[in-house]
Amino acid sequence: MSDESEFEGLLKATEGEFAGWSNWPGDPYETRSGPFFMRRDEDGSIVSAFRAEDRHMNGGGFLHGGCMMTFADFALFAIAHDEMDGDFGVTMNLSGDFLGAVPPGALVEARGEVTRGGGKTIFARGLITGNGEPAFSFTGIIRRFPKK
Repeated sequence: MSDESEFEGLLKATEGEFAGWSNWPGDPYETRSGPFFMRRDEDGSIVSAFRAEDRHMNGGGFLHGGCMMTFADFALFAIAHDEMDGDFGVTMNLSGDFLGAVPPGALVEARGEVTRGGGKTIFARGLITGNGEPAFSFTGIIRRFPKK
């Protein structure tokens, strides 16, 4: 169950672990992969999160690298949310470094910052943690498109 979110196009969860957080129901791949959530932290920054489930694991029993990259892509747009100002965007580049393994059941979070914005191209960087331990650092570039 969900209602309107402070984030345009997202819905706010009203129950469960992520009640009060927002998610994007309009992306079938992210919904199947996550679902991933975001909210504004007390300091005004945006944090993204999801709970690592068995279905997110690789053959070794840790969070699959593809899941981490998918979450990083979600987090890239969450981090750039204010800079996007309601416009659409596509990922032009996403690169990262795996720093540590994330076990099943871990709270996976991403935080970051826009390093350059103000135009059609937005640069951001972030860090994904599993239970507070560094797991993946990433940088990304978004190409912004005005809504028609």
